[in-house]
Amino acid sequence: ANDLTNVSGGIPTVKSQQLIPTAWVNLNGDNTIAINDSENVSSLTDDGTGDYVINFATNMANVNFAVACSGSDASFSTANMMANGYEYRVNYIKIGTFDHGGTARDLGATCVIVMGGQS
Repeated sequence: ANDLTNVSGGIPTVKSQQLIPTAWVNLNGDNTIAINDSENVSSLTDDGTGDYVINFATNMANVNFAVACSGSDASFSTANMMANGYEYRVNYIKIGTFDHGGTARDLGATCVIVMGGQS
């Protein structure tokens, strides 16, 4: 437990590094978009095929947060789906989802993890 800090109501840290994601979401992007489960995500916006806005319940400290995304969909013949963040704001991130050929697709399952500090 060297250098372990747990601020009441805050995210535990080790040596000033957060131990858990600041925000995450598992979303259904097919047909009517929906949050399957999440933390620090208030809502989703569908901005077109394979294009989503993930709104944070609590803003990030700045736009220099890190994002990891993945996507899958049983209705496509390939398992090589891609998801990536492309517009970082303190109150939201925009992501895009694509098939292996780079064509924008609405995917049945997309997962996004955000690491960084809250404001």
